[in-house]
Formats: sequence, structure tokens, C-alpha cells
Amino acid sequence: MERLKNSGFYKLKFLITPEEFNQMLARFEQKQAKFHRTNHAMTPHDLDQVLEAYRTYYQYYTAQDRPDYHPFFVYSISIAEGDESSGFFVRNEGVSFPYRGQWAEDELPYILLSLPKGIRIDAEDERGKYYLYEDIRGHRPLTYVFFEEMAASMKKMTKPLRFSIQAADAMQEQKPAVRISQQAVNDLIDSWIVRKYGLVMNNKKDISGTYRA
Repeated sequence: MERLKNSGFYKLKFLITPEEFNQMLARFEQKQAKFHRTNHAMTPHDLDQVLEAYRTYYQYYTAQDRPDYHPFFVYSISIAEGDESSGFFVRNEGVSFPYRGQWAEDELPYILLSLPKGIRIDAEDERGKYYLYEDIRGHRPLTYVFFEEMAASMKKMTKPLRFSIQAADAMQEQKPAVRISQQAVNDLIDSWIVRKYGLVMNNKKDISGTYRA
């Protein structure tokens, strides 16, 4: 039996404003979500604390002058959906990009929301005890539907992140697997990180107001 079947994670990568992120938190609140920092004490945070932590992270990258603190946003999330109980994980990550022949020392920000694809099942046969991962869609169908609803909602409020860097003789477009809202693009345009590396944010509205990626 393949013991790593259905391992891995469903992933949602995005950058949205704190106000838009609060809409996401409202969806988690409906599922009686509990947020815990990933420190040794697993410190619980209420939704206001989670939002403030996100705001601090977001403002680090959208500020015109680089703040003098290190951005950090990591939580484990437990939810209750019907008779199911499941766990999500959310953390800050970054998009790497080349700069002057090497990787830039900074990264463009995004948030990763992940859900395990499998549920660990302990088993035993003639060879002894072992475990495998079975499809979460069979064991936690409501949780999976909730993740799909979150992904659909995120898709409506965002577009794929597109930005260009200065290459040797032309601008070179970067296409990471990250989604971004229009307001987040607007906030980044004048930020310290965009100015420092001469980035061009390609997610703009044209003169007619149409969104183009």
C-alpha cells in the first residue's frame, strides 16, 4: 500500500489589503475558527489580534520608508464544520526575483493558506504498524468544500500577480503563482521595495477602468 498517497497540501497564495483580509476572517469566524501562534505555548489569538498582526505585516511592505521591524505572520487554524474538525495553516512567504545578476535580498510578500490533502490513518498488518494518508475529501468533505469556497472568493477579489524587473536590455515580466487585489497593487506601487528594485507593477487599470493583469 502506498503510504504517502494523498499527502501534500491544497494551497492558496495571495496578497490583499487588511480590510479585504478581514472579510476572509469573517468566513473563518462562521466556522468557529481558533487561531494559535506557532510558538511553544501555542498562544491563542482572537480575530482582532489576527487582523492587527496581518495589518502590521502588510504595512511593512506597503510603507514608503522601510520600517525597522521584521514582518511575521504565522498561525495554525482549527475549525469546526458540522461533525468535522480540521486544521489549516497560514503563514507569510515571499516571491524571489533576480536583481543585477543575482537574487534580490528582499522578496515581494504574499500569504500562504494551506490545507492538508490527506488525513493520517494508523493501520497494522502482518508486517507491523504503519500509517497512510487518505483523501481529506472522503473524511472531511465539508472542510474541503469550505477551502474551495475560500479559493473561489479569493479569485473574485484578485488577479494573478504580474510585475516586471529590469533585465540586461529590457523589462522582464515575472509570473508567480500568487494572486493580488487591485488595492494591494495600488498600495505597493509607491512602496520602498518597489522603488528600491525599480519594479514595475503590471496589474493596473487602463483608462476605461478595465482591470488587466
